Amino acid sequence: MKELPKIYDPKAVETKIYDLWTRGDYFRGRIDTSKTPFTIVIPPPNVTSKLHIGHAYDNTLQDILIRWKRMSGYAALWVPGCDHAGIATQIKVEEMLRTERGLTKHDLGREAFLIEVWAWKEKYGGEIINQLKKLGSSCDWSRERFTMDEGCSRSVREVFVRLYEKGLIYKGKRIVNWCPDCVTALSDVEVEHEERESAFYKIRYPFKDGSGYITVATTRPETMLGDVAVAVNPEDLRYAGKIGKMLVLPLVGREIPLIGDEHADMELGTGCVKITPAHDPNDFEVGKRHDLPVIRVLDDHGKVNDGGKYNGMDRYDARKAIIADLETQGLLEGIEKRVNAAGTCYRCGSVVEPIASEQWFVKMKPLAEPAIKAVEDGDIKFEPERFTKNYLNWMRNIQDWCISRQLWWGHQIPAWTCAECGHITVSRDDPAECEHCHSSDIVRDSDVLDTWFSSALWPFSTLGWPDKTPDLEFFYPTNVLVTGYDIIPFWVARMIFSGLEQTGMKPFGTVFIHGLVRDELGRKMSKSLGNGIDPLEMIDAYGADALRMNLVMGVEAGNDTRFAQKKIESFRNFANKLWNASRFVLMQLENSPDGSLSVPDPQNFADRWILSKLNRLTREVGANLENFDLGVAVSKIYDFIWDDFCDWYIEFSKISLTPSVLCYVLGEVLKLLHPFMPYITEEIWQSLPMGGGDSVLMIQPYPQYNAALEYTAAEEEIESLMRGIRAVRALRAEKNVPTGKRTKIYVASDKPDWFPETALQKLAFASDAEYSVPSDSSDMVTAVTEDAKFFIPLAELVDLEAEKARIAKELEKAEADRDRLLAKLSNTEFISKAPEHVVAAERDRLAKAEALIRQLTTNS
Repeated sequence: MKELPKIYDPKAVETKIYDLWTRGDYFRGRIDTSKTPFTIVIPPPNVTSKLHIGHAYDNTLQDILIRWKRMSGYAALWVPGCDHAGIATQIKVEEMLRTERGLTKHDLGREAFLIEVWAWKEKYGGEIINQLKKLGSSCDWSRERFTMDEGCSRSVREVFVRLYEKGLIYKGKRIVNWCPDCVTALSDVEVEHEERESAFYKIRYPFKDGSGYITVATTRPETMLGDVAVAVNPEDLRYAGKIGKMLVLPLVGREIPLIGDEHADMELGTGCVKITPAHDPNDFEVGKRHDLPVIRVLDDHGKVNDGGKYNGMDRYDARKAIIADLETQGLLEGIEKRVNAAGTCYRCGSVVEPIASEQWFVKMKPLAEPAIKAVEDGDIKFEPERFTKNYLNWMRNIQDWCISRQLWWGHQIPAWTCAECGHITVSRDDPAECEHCHSSDIVRDSDVLDTWFSSALWPFSTLGWPDKTPDLEFFYPTNVLVTGYDIIPFWVARMIFSGLEQTGMKPFGTVFIHGLVRDELGRKMSKSLGNGIDPLEMIDAYGADALRMNLVMGVEAGNDTRFAQKKIESFRNFANKLWNASRFVLMQLENSPDGSLSVPDPQNFADRWILSKLNRLTREVGANLENFDLGVAVSKIYDFIWDDFCDWYIEFSKISLTPSVLCYVLGEVLKLLHPFMPYITEEIWQSLPMGGGDSVLMIQPYPQYNAALEYTAAEEEIESLMRGIRAVRALRAEKNVPTGKRTKIYVASDKPDWFPETALQKLAFASDAEYSVPSDSSDMVTAVTEDAKFFIPLAELVDLEAEKARIAKELEKAEADRDRLLAKLSNTEFISKAPEHVVAAERDRLAKAEALIRQLTTNS
């Protein structure tokens, strides 16, 4: 047993305690067939920058779960790692090269550029791991992974080849979401939609034979340069006999047909739709049905590349020029302002362009069906359950997944095209020749895979798949995935169908969804907005435990929370209160150290009360943790420590001390709190008689409910006493009685034993207690509870003459306020001219003044 310093210093404690844990190798997930495995894989943070508070929140939740399960006897494993984050990381490195060295990636070339990205990864990947350790994360660092390490890269290649061999990966020309700024294709889930004001341009398309024109409307007039037809519904009588006629494309002069297709809606406007197969997904399908050409008029950077005089113009500059020319030629019928949903890149915010491009795709329907069934059947559950709907809605409407990206950083697609015969060879190993014609003139596809392709394999690739490793056999499937609701379609859905397809098993049993941590303005915290907060700064100022408590206390699963720095101060105060309480306990144990972990024998009602309350807390916290109500669980522990233990039991112990109970309760409280505040609880535990040496708190058994510790009668008696003490204290506070002033207390109760004199003297500031109704209570004040009535002589509480003078002074002021307000409210000019809310406020002040007068008159 050692003495605790007078002041808790997180900086001095946290590094020392983390070293204690790592030296003892307590974080290691060990294969132990006598135990039930419990596995979490960390949502791998991107190596784009330092972590922000949102990451700290996510990892705090994971650490709480893994520490709780480890203490509960499970073979617990928490796998750490980072994600290479293709687009995001490449953008960051390109920006760094441009601003710091004036270089582009093309100046360096692919190989040299990738060296720069790997250097970035080493820098920020290391910082991220350091932040996670500072937070107290008990990951198994011996199993740290990276989505582009050798093992994960092998898994990615294996999955690609397997899906290709099954016909579930294909290469084809389709409409994709294209970001002109990131210069790459995006999957549907990487496009964010936001309401924007836009213009509908109504354009006249003349018939070639001069018989008039038809009118079409578009929000993207620059794409008309690639129009190959105009469609109307075959049932639309307005165009009976006109289908098949030729139109002249304005500004271009190209002849295009008027075709009949059900895609055209007769109820919308003129019922005419311009068909641009290269720049609209619906038009692309119409083009396939009618065997129309595909004319792409925007290049990868959003500039016109097949538009005559408009060539080289940015898409928005071309739009202005085209509208001006149409107006000059009398072909612009009108412009209508509307609000519509614009698709934007989730990384840079640019408006994406639907563009026909040859890309690699995953055929989703065969993969989605078992992934939907697994959730519908309850094999995989979402917590909170309401997020099941989000997942199912996405999966039931899923489109084929575009997995190729026009980047250099990432998993390069393992496909080689033969220059001789055009055959594509997909291989687990780099081939030397075409598998079809055996030509050695083969070229590897330059594109890389979508980042989420490798992330989708994370639960099993990190455990050694495709090999049947001992880790995979024991720790897979994992148990809980902890993540935010914003990446259910990005990541959760893809892990589910990938796990089922590749391993034949679900990747995890529960998806624990938390909300987003927003800033004080309610904005999402993100690296792109630059409003993220470095957790290390908060830890340096307040300690990791205070930060963790700030992130989880009272927060409901699935709900967003706003981060306010000032809240952390209250949890630093809580840490100090626990520290000081522990110092008191240690001082009481100096002459009677008891290192036993067994339940002590309670010596009095206060002992039985605290043990019973602790037992009930243990049961409730266990149930809360099982139901993922982490914020509720820690709130209950907080209240027990602050109120029941510190404010009451420690005070009771000063009346009648049972050192073994005092020590036992503190030890159990430290165990309950440890998953939430690991540092301070471990430091205190190391100072207790049962701590130190090989006795490390983080591997102690988590408290379990014990029916033998239910002391209902003791709870009833002590809580009745507490109500009485609170009532007396409230009465004293009302009369502004100094804390040190003691008074006699008369107790009228049919349960006098419940209100012992020693307790009233210590906690209710009684000079002595008499258990009877006073013969004359006219000069007494009373405090009443359901079990007792307390009488206190008023003369012992206050100086009666001084109190009368004080009341008279307050009464004089209150009456003056009342008279002034009555005069003001009797003024008809004020009533008629003043705003209604001002008059209402004055009436409210009058009512309060009159109430105060009544109260003062009664008291006098």
